[in-house]
Amino acid sequence: MKDSTLPPLSVSEKQHRSNHLSRLYLSLLNEFKRGQTGYATIAIIAQSCIGSAAAMVLLMGNLHDFSKMTLVFFVTILCMAYNASVLAHLKSKLSFNLLLASLLFSCSVIIAHLL
Repeated sequence: MKDSTLPPLSVSEKQHRSNHLSRLYLSLLNEFKRGQTGYATIAIIAQSCIGSAAAMVLLMGNLHDFSKMTLVFFVTILCMAYNASVLAHLKSKLSFNLLLASLLFSCSVIIAHLL
């Protein structure tokens, strides 16, 4: 009994995955903070292009008009929110989170309507 050792407790796969995502998020956020002026400028161009592509795909789609315009509204609001956060020189974390929200929503709209 003295020499028996318990196997180490393994971290569940969900915790490991969330830990990896949080480390990735923090490293990207730190990089964004370090070069905020350059990254913000490039990100405005990128997320505006992706947002306009999402709006185009939505308007070309076969959804009902109310659903279509609601999704276009959210794509536009998220893109404008990031642009405004950069122009107002808000905190880096808020700007980065708005950028991620805008990109994820626009990309998900594009992918959902192309499938």
